[in-house]
Amino acid sequence: MNDDYLWDKSGEPDPEIKELEEILAPLRYQPKPLIIPETPKRNYVPLLAIAATVLIALLAAGVWLRLRTEKAEPQQQAKSVPSVPTVPSEDKEPPTPEVAENTAPPKKVIRKRIRKPENKEALAAKEQVMLALRVASEKLKFAQKQIKNPHKVG
Repeated sequence: MNDDYLWDKSGEPDPEIKELEEILAPLRYQPKPLIIPETPKRNYVPLLAIAATVLIALLAAGVWLRLRTEKAEPQQQAKSVPSVPTVPSEDKEPPTPEVAENTAPPKKVIRKRIRKPENKEALAAKEQVMLALRVASEKLKFAQKQIKNPHKVG
């Protein structure tokens, strides 16, 4: 056997080595050119679909809230009846007052003013509610800490 053949393929190969080379030939290194794949184009269709869905949901919620807050019954206007003092006479029937349509005076906005005693009561009630909310908030924070760290006390 010639050792030079194993290193630089010079000289006469050994028949066993030649047979091994033929058996392992399919596994030999075969150089290929480097192929860099193109960067894929971004597909914005799913993002647009999500945005459209969110927009439709917001519009539907807005319509639902508006319909929910509106009253089902249309507002009715009071019809005014002009009062005319008449002297009843025996030979004539008293005239029936006619209802004037669309001549009603504009409605006045009546705002209820809170008197000072009611205002003090309202402020006291507000303070009680705020105190209750603060206490509930502190208890909730304490409970959350206990859930996160069940072994610590305080």
